[in-house]
Amino acid sequence: MKNLFFFLTALIHISCSGSNGWEVLFDGRTVNGLRGYRQSGFPSKDWIIVDGTLKTIPGHGVDLISENVYKDFELELEWKVPPGGNSGIFYFATEEGDYIWQSAPEMQVLDDEGHTDGKNSLTSAGSLYALIQPSKSVVKPVGQFNNVRIKVKDKHVEHWLNDVKVVQYTYQSTEMWDLVKESKFNAMKNFAKATEGHIGLQGDHGEIWYRNIRIRKI
Repeated sequence: MKNLFFFLTALIHISCSGSNGWEVLFDGRTVNGLRGYRQSGFPSKDWIIVDGTLKTIPGHGVDLISENVYKDFELELEWKVPPGGNSGIFYFATEEGDYIWQSAPEMQVLDDEGHTDGKNSLTSAGSLYALIQPSKSVVKPVGQFNNVRIKVKDKHVEHWLNDVKVVQYTYQSTEMWDLVKESKFNAMKNFAKATEGHIGLQGDHGEIWYRNIRIRKI
């Protein structure tokens, strides 16, 4: 009986953590390790699970963040937006401000064709929002899922969209701070100051679908 207990405990740990160090935050059925921004629990009144996706409820809006903080990591997920849809994926987030974007860099999630942000490459899908444009536009049409990989190692950051590396930069470098000085983030005292932080998914910009969310420390 004791051996059975240890076997089941190990099996649960493997199921939640995934293989090769992956921590599965959402597998299509269960949310693990995510909560509301500046909240203690998961905001079930604002997000629902439908057809294997984590989806915002129209008319509601709460950003999600990871319970854990990360420094060097690899994040993978998929997203889909409706016509004119807009969201974002954050990293190095803290909860010092009223909004997650006051501290965290953002990979833009967007309908480039239907949203006004798509007219500016600095705020188009895959960009380091308002700072670095993607090397090319590889976003899929509305209604299709886009796959994302964000990798950070020793402050070298890469944004991958649909298997194409669209952005790379050195976090907290002189070059990055020069870009920040020319942006709205220059007025935000906490922006990009943390060297480790939460992962975040924007939920207060309307309807969005996320699925297959996993992360591992590297």
